[in-house]
Amino acid sequence: MKRTVLVAVHTGRDAAVESARLVINRLVDAGIAVRVLESEFGEIGCRGVESVPGDPGAVKDAEVMMVLGGDGTLLRAAELARPAGTPLLGVNLGHVGFLAEAEVADLAAAVDSVVAGRYDVEERMTIDVLARLNGRVLADTWALNEATVEKQERMLEVVAEIDGRPLSRWGCDGVICATPTGSTAYAFSAGGPVVWPEVEALLMVPISAHALFARPLVVSPRSTLAVEILPDTPGGVLWCDGRRRFELPSGSRVEVRRGADPVRLARLHGVESTGAPFTDRLVAKFELPVQGWRGRVRP
Repeated sequence: MKRTVLVAVHTGRDAAVESARLVINRLVDAGIAVRVLESEFGEIGCRGVESVPGDPGAVKDAEVMMVLGGDGTLLRAAELARPAGTPLLGVNLGHVGFLAEAEVADLAAAVDSVVAGRYDVEERMTIDVLARLNGRVLADTWALNEATVEKQERMLEVVAEIDGRPLSRWGCDGVICATPTGSTAYAFSAGGPVVWPEVEALLMVPISAHALFARPLVVSPRSTLAVEILPDTPGGVLWCDGRRRFELPSGSRVEVRRGADPVRLARLHGVESTGAPFTDRLVAKFELPVQGWRGRVRP
């Protein structure tokens, strides 16, 4: 069977479109079949590619999905790739780009690694999210980074629950339930801890809570987190990965648990600025000061 790669791109950026053309031409020249999404085909305009609808069938039998853009583009691509278990390989054309494996300067080398099969695949934990109101299902969805219960206009009144037991009541702007992958996204901005991706855990981070006990929490991956919006208080909204939005009337309950299906990410071999330990990624992305570090004392 001929090898196939699906290429997705943030077509709103000229640089991203040019990068996509470079990727496609290099893959086609190597004898690999290339697909692009119908919504992006017209702007890319490359030879020898197949245009496919933007549904989960787009990744059927694809070896990998190469994603050119920022983390938002990769989160969009994850919606297609997750059901099929297709690995995502992100090339960062955005700002921080924690989910991306390569930077734009490494583009040609990244393609060459795919052609040569020099990559591993790691699984990232997801969360399944269920929102209900008096037994009626409001949302049954998932997230790679986080699910967030947020206010719409006025402050929310919520009760947080861990494993079926009430934890605390908060008047707040919202509550974030995140994965380790999402610990460097919205949860980080709200003061949550950075959790290394290989750590299996769930995070709960209150946003601007008016309470004495409103600390970020790290719990077992086997736990179930819940946030209840109190009746007779303003309703809110549920956001999953900042992409999927659901109204939450007063009295709604949101439950979060470990996702049944992970998202798979491709990790390259032999590309200098990729495949780095997470500590190095953290230092590079946030430009952390490490001057004066001497390293382990060697005998």
